[in-house]
Amino acid sequence: MRAVLCREFGPRAELRLEDVAAPVPRKNDVLIAVEACGVNFFDGLVVEGKYQTRPDRPFSPGGEVAGVVVAVGEGVTAIVPGMRVLGFAGFGGYAEQAVVPASQVFPIPDEMSFVEAAGFLITYGTSHHALKDRAQITPGETLLVLGAAGGVGLTAVELGKCMGARVIAAASSDEKLALCGTYGADETINYSSDDLRQRIKDITGGRGVDVIYDPVGGSMTETALRSLALFGRHLVVGFAAGDIPKVPLNLLLLKQSSLIGVFWGAHARAAPAKNAANIAELLRWFVEGKLKPHIFASYPIDRFSEALDLVMERGVQGKIVLTTADRRTRKGNV
Repeated sequence: MRAVLCREFGPRAELRLEDVAAPVPRKNDVLIAVEACGVNFFDGLVVEGKYQTRPDRPFSPGGEVAGVVVAVGEGVTAIVPGMRVLGFAGFGGYAEQAVVPASQVFPIPDEMSFVEAAGFLITYGTSHHALKDRAQITPGETLLVLGAAGGVGLTAVELGKCMGARVIAAASSDEKLALCGTYGADETINYSSDDLRQRIKDITGGRGVDVIYDPVGGSMTETALRSLALFGRHLVVGFAAGDIPKVPLNLLLLKQSSLIGVFWGAHARAAPAKNAANIAELLRWFVEGKLKPHIFASYPIDRFSEALDLVMERGVQGKIVLTTADRRTRKGNV
């Protein structure tokens, strides 16, 4: 089979598409013939050796896959060959076949395409866990989403509305904010041209926001943190800006606010039953028409480099997906 291999941590340009032996499922594993794989920011960080976990080398990047079950390992009964599934692999997804723990494999509803499924699990799983489990957001609260047109940001806007929040979307261009508006944002802030803190004051009447969803980091974090309302919660989701911020802790004391870490992958592994219930809820909302994954583009696997570079350079609205089928690049929802 073909797989994109990282043999040493370093520049993304050193990744190569190679012919390798197909993986074999072990106990409690599922082997999936990959139809599509989501491309995520952390894929590039892993390859460059900048992520919090480092897989053994060589490895294929790619944390989420969608496809058809080929075989199952000992002890797997709920998942059977021929089933259409999506799965959280962590690594190994940029390939024609991937092994995924059975606890992280979920049947795909008939209404969902493989491309939609490949762009679903990590972004929606992260935002759902962040807002429901970590922030415990309640209807009527105000949610500020930074990087709101990105992969996880756009799902946070969409899920925030599903959960009854008033959503403020913040992004770097009017084009991105227009997309956020179609996903339910009540208010928008262009932080390339607007004063973020002043706009938050204007929108909230000086009260501040109850929850901040922050996948960006960098200098924006402290500005946003200063805009929390009393008892507000700031969700630390990622650092797409490249810098891990250092924040004055007295800001938390003054507002009696909380700084809360969000690491969905670790949660999914540590609490598989709770995660499965969350994913079931998300898939149900999809079938009910409440969620619509925004697939910015899909690329065939031999164009993985273009796809990953676009994600790492923050040129994507929503998600990019790799497919194992030979097809032309397509933009728009699939």
